[in-house]
Amino acid sequence: MNKLDQQPVPGRRQLLAGSATALVAAGLGSFTQAARAQAASQAVAPAVKPLPAYVSWKDANALILHSSSTIETKRSAMGMGLITPAEQLYVRNNLPAPAPTILENRDAWTVSVEGVKSPRALSVAELKTLGVETVAMVLQCSGNGRGFFPSKPSGTPWKVGAAGCVVWTGVPVREVVELLGGLVSSPEFMTGTGGETLPEGLDPKSVMVERSLPVAAMADALLAWEMNGQPISLAHGGPLRLVVPGYQGVNQIKYIKRLAFGSVESDAKIMAHGYRISPPGSKADVSQPSVLEMGVKSWITNPLPERPGVAGRVQIQGLAFGGLRGIKRVEVSVDGGKSWSRARLVGPDLGKYAWRQFAFATTLPAGTHTLASRAIDTAGFIQPEQRLENVGGYNNNSWADHAVSVTLA
Repeated sequence: MNKLDQQPVPGRRQLLAGSATALVAAGLGSFTQAARAQAASQAVAPAVKPLPAYVSWKDANALILHSSSTIETKRSAMGMGLITPAEQLYVRNNLPAPAPTILENRDAWTVSVEGVKSPRALSVAELKTLGVETVAMVLQCSGNGRGFFPSKPSGTPWKVGAAGCVVWTGVPVREVVELLGGLVSSPEFMTGTGGETLPEGLDPKSVMVERSLPVAAMADALLAWEMNGQPISLAHGGPLRLVVPGYQGVNQIKYIKRLAFGSVESDAKIMAHGYRISPPGSKADVSQPSVLEMGVKSWITNPLPERPGVAGRVQIQGLAFGGLRGIKRVEVSVDGGKSWSRARLVGPDLGKYAWRQFAFATTLPAGTHTLASRAIDTAGFIQPEQRLENVGGYNNNSWADHAVSVTLA
């Protein structure tokens, strides 16, 4: 395996070094270290299949291998960690990763910026001189929760593990645009194009990864070169990735080579027909809503069916996030949604784009209990009971689907 494709397991000092120093001040370091120690003490069944070479550095015991390009984090491995370690983070690639040689000189990688008054290609080295910012955010595949759809949509049957909360460092897109003279006219879209090697003999538009977002998404977007305090691995889009907080993972363009602003949405298949919220029985087309921002969502991480515990005092724990907004509160039910109690938000708040940990202490008798959580964001939007049925199995934030049934002895 090429050493450039390896991602070492970051320790506390490595994870929070440099650009993430502010997070250390917030108390994240000791909390994350404790969470990892807790997770390490819990027995996790060994992986059935070895991981592909380009992600062989990841923790196979914490992951579910669906395919070489779709790898899910086990719910039981999530614990209460605020930041997802790189070795446990899910993987979803629409195309094979480029050759690891692109990481030999990370600073030489270039991205072309168009739709500005002074369009040009910028190297990573140049980007690092233009500005820097760090953001903690939830990274989630739009199909996360597809495995709960009774219609069994095509695609990976993710449950909860196609998501993680990570820290990105890079230059704000808005600062790049400003330094290049500002936007030309009043564009409606920001379009990112990936730098994957495209298969020969096919129309590039049919396979390329290119997504258009509302231009307002530029406000908090980054051109990022670090994840969790380390150079971004090949598996997660290094050497440079477009990061757009609050939006589904397909819009976070890996190996970004082109960033364009204009009045026309991309006509690439992945945008025009892929990732659309198509009603059951229909075919995807441009008239249907595209998979863009994430909705408010939560799920329980303890207790679980495979780790139920015993009757008596029980500490129900989980994770919640609001997409474009922060979390106001989380409620927990121990009777399948018949009644709800307010949970306690715990741990540091890393901003509206990061997920929040929650806990609810209660006493439960022996027997089977259906545990559920529902989150409410700062605008008052409540996590819904039911999923929005659609052909692709996208955007599932149903609390009923994400509930767990545990039997206490």
